[in-house]
Amino acid sequence: MAEKRDYYEILGVVRESEQEVIKKAYRKLAMQHHPDRNPGDAEAEAKFKEAAEAYDVLGDPEKRAQYDRFGHQAFAGGGRSGGGFQNMEDIFSAFGDIFGGGGMFGNLFGGGGGGRRQSGPRKGRDLRIVLDLTLEEIAEGVPKTVSLSRTEACSTCSGSGAKAGAKKVSCTTCGGRGQVARNAGIFTMAQTCPACQGAGQVIESPCEDCKGSGGTRAKAEVTIQVPAGVEEGMRLVVRGEGDAGREGGPRGDLQVIIREVEHKVFQRSGPDLLIEIPVSFSQLALGDKVEIPTLAGKVDMTIPAGTQSGKLFRLRGQGLPRLEGRGQGDQLVRVFIEVPTKLSDRQKELLREFGDLEHERGGKKSFFERILDHFA
Repeated sequence: MAEKRDYYEILGVVRESEQEVIKKAYRKLAMQHHPDRNPGDAEAEAKFKEAAEAYDVLGDPEKRAQYDRFGHQAFAGGGRSGGGFQNMEDIFSAFGDIFGGGGMFGNLFGGGGGGRRQSGPRKGRDLRIVLDLTLEEIAEGVPKTVSLSRTEACSTCSGSGAKAGAKKVSCTTCGGRGQVARNAGIFTMAQTCPACQGAGQVIESPCEDCKGSGGTRAKAEVTIQVPAGVEEGMRLVVRGEGDAGREGGPRGDLQVIIREVEHKVFQRSGPDLLIEIPVSFSQLALGDKVEIPTLAGKVDMTIPAGTQSGKLFRLRGQGLPRLEGRGQGDQLVRVFIEVPTKLSDRQKELLREFGDLEHERGGKKSFFERILDHFA
């Protein structure tokens, strides 16, 4: 499978470009490679679809922010290919309004239309869920199946919202214009017609099952392919798993917000993990080899003689995967003295003897002794 091109490269803009610059760049490419201008040209059609996929991400500030941070991996959650567009109609429905016409690419070269919303196929609403993941799942990258409630096309009217044989008629509220005038002081402002939602038409006889909405609520199960190394707050986009579109329009997307489940042992800092290990004074003073738990299992770590409490060790490559295959993080191990709460008589005797030997030897003063000397 060919590697995806950079979206900024596709649109011919730099990463610092304003949203309006990105919009204009997409409009220029879409007009250049539009199927009506290039009938039967497979290469032009491919470039047309490629530009639409790039604008689908870069034209949305939230999706763009995720792409800037994680690249194509941010949208590796599964779903439809080709940027969420199965065919040309999907693209026409999603982006026709940026050309200033009636909303469809059919008006690409003619303009006009007065800004009315399209009355034909419309993309479904995006859905959003929060997905809880353990560190173990994040380390491996796993498929997660979730249950959700979403809108499906009404089986009775096939999503049209109308009874069989019923027609659409001009909206009486706006006279078919899709907009109504509202007085605001000395000004008159146009706003979307509340009766037809800007379509300019209404259903003459609504479907009895869906009451004209074209959709019904239903339970669905969706499998999300979670890439290894995702982080708290990251957004995955599963194409085509949102609400059903209207009148044959494409489905919306499912936006998945990652939430990490707090681990009992490890703390996370990006791709690195931190663990604190209690050890005895003798282990720090004399040195020892200890077993350290990692997400992949136990590994041996050597504590050199004379190690101070609070020392931080680094286990290379024992952390979490970095996104887009950029290697593995590390595991940091902080050792600290565990002071026993109960001592046997023999242990107490040995500790007193050790203390006496330390006192007799003299030598370098402890930090506490230096503090006392300072105040004296």
